[in-house]
Amino acid sequence: MVSLSPSYTSLILLVGLLFSEATIVNSFDYGDALDKTLLFFEAQRSGKLPASQRVKWRGDSGLSDGYAQGVNLVGGYYDAGDHVKFGLPMAFTVTMLSWSAVDFSGDLVSVNQMAHTLEAIKWGTDYFIKAHPKPFVLWGQVGDGASDHYCWQRAEDMTTSRTAYKLDPENPGSDLAGETAAALAAASLAFKPYDSTYSELLLVHAKQIFSFANRFRGFYDESIGNAKQFYTSSSYADELLWAATWLYRATKDEYFLKYVVDNCVSLGGTGLAVKEFSWDNKYAGIQILLSKILLDGAGGQYTATLQQYQAKADYFACACLQKNDGYNVKMTPGGLLYVREWNNLQYTASSAFLLAVYSDYLAKSKSVVKCPSVQVQPQELLTFAKSQADYILGKNPKSMSYLVGFGQSYPLHVHHRGASITSISLLQSAVGCVEGFESWYKRAEADPNVIYGALVGGPNANDEYFDSRSNYEQSEPTISGTAPLVGLFSRLHRLPAGPYNPGSPNSSAPYHKPQGPSPKTYTPSPTTKPAVPVEFLHSVTSSWTVGTETYYRHKVIIKNVSQKPITQLKLHFESLTGSLWGLSPTQEKNTYELPAWLKVLEPSSECTFVYVQGGAQAKISIQNYH
Repeated sequence: MVSLSPSYTSLILLVGLLFSEATIVNSFDYGDALDKTLLFFEAQRSGKLPASQRVKWRGDSGLSDGYAQGVNLVGGYYDAGDHVKFGLPMAFTVTMLSWSAVDFSGDLVSVNQMAHTLEAIKWGTDYFIKAHPKPFVLWGQVGDGASDHYCWQRAEDMTTSRTAYKLDPENPGSDLAGETAAALAAASLAFKPYDSTYSELLLVHAKQIFSFANRFRGFYDESIGNAKQFYTSSSYADELLWAATWLYRATKDEYFLKYVVDNCVSLGGTGLAVKEFSWDNKYAGIQILLSKILLDGAGGQYTATLQQYQAKADYFACACLQKNDGYNVKMTPGGLLYVREWNNLQYTASSAFLLAVYSDYLAKSKSVVKCPSVQVQPQELLTFAKSQADYILGKNPKSMSYLVGFGQSYPLHVHHRGASITSISLLQSAVGCVEGFESWYKRAEADPNVIYGALVGGPNANDEYFDSRSNYEQSEPTISGTAPLVGLFSRLHRLPAGPYNPGSPNSSAPYHKPQGPSPKTYTPSPTTKPAVPVEFLHSVTSSWTVGTETYYRHKVIIKNVSQKPITQLKLHFESLTGSLWGLSPTQEKNTYELPAWLKVLEPSSECTFVYVQGGAQAKISIQNYH
């Protein structure tokens, strides 16, 4: 437990903003949401759990990680509903937690959550220190994403590969190394008021890792090929700027500010205008952080370039607020920012966090956002950020909280191995790889363990959410998606209290009621069915051997080759001995149907599923369709 001295507490509580928030009121108990969010990171811990562990259904796990390669990589965080320790999203998670602790320190202290926040950060930074045993070596991953996803087990029962993967001069990874340097630099700022020695240690590692990232350039997923199908990197240019930006804020060393200025064009900092902020794309975060230097009046000889960065920061804010002359972030009918089909709420959370941060920067300097046809006041950014947080917490068309454990209605079938299987403290016998799928993954009952504070992937573009473990695009939480909520909820908790009725989504603006007529349902006409309405495109995408048994990953594409939409498609499998993803099991043995979020297979459209087993492939036949 990190203790806070009264002097630090008093000092932090003196910090205030220079603008009034009387017109924005607190719609939810953001303090409770914050408390639950921090619990999620305890549920994701790998390694030897401390005596202060609050999530009691978890146990020790991954206690020999790295030992096969002669390095101690025990600790860190599991990425999502699986048990791989992916370095890139884990580092982004720590950066976001640290940014929250730095910018919203007073808010976290006021609700007695600073200690838990620093503990969450330190669980990651301690692991990064272990993963960086030499200046130009960084261990970037533990676990095999492919084999891990073929098993449904508790972390305490893992039987899958715990191979560790590293970066070095011959196998570079500027994106992963850059993000790790950013995380350590940001964390050094978070710890500086409380543990200056640890803060300095983090800074030493941050500088060395940045030097490694900058000197030996390359994509991490080309060096760690196993990560490519899970966390593909689109660029490493943003991570280099991101790391330098955080190192400048942590050190005030002009070298790092000059780096982001000199490389503003070659690395895309002033040339790229973006509409998302995520573990893969840091440009909006860079642009807003560098705008702070300008807004604080510290631009000096670099003012002209920093103004270009701020123009791009304004572009991002205007796009979120739907004031960017048509070049806006898409929104659902219910008012949710919608960036990606898969795990969209991670983008919503990170965007709302950035808007809250930028709002404070602008308010302090009495500045505004310059959109194409209007100037936007800082308070409007905060109001919009609040609308996204409120959507997440239940102010949406389904009146459902997408933060597990918060509110009266929230997801009960989370795509998370540990949450879905009875705690090892109650069920002490090991749960096997395939047994987990058969006995726990397919259960209709709610998860036996509530994974408090997990932000699930969230609703689709039409504000629809299907609460199913097999619906991993919507029901799986991630550490990188949940991390921005710590700062966001901290900032919103500062708002004056206001009434809210969770049963009424229209109780306060800006909830958008869906417009237009109700969607029509398809009723099939009684025509003769084509002999073969769908075709199956079968391929084997990978294989591996465990002992004497060889396992194959089978990918099957279902394509509607008829001229009409297909509903209620049921498929029967023969000789299926392994695990299957992408279809929903029915009550009939060996019979599956389209996933809940795909009700209709339109003409020429496709649906993909995957199964893993040894020996020959399964035989698939159509049992029923309309």
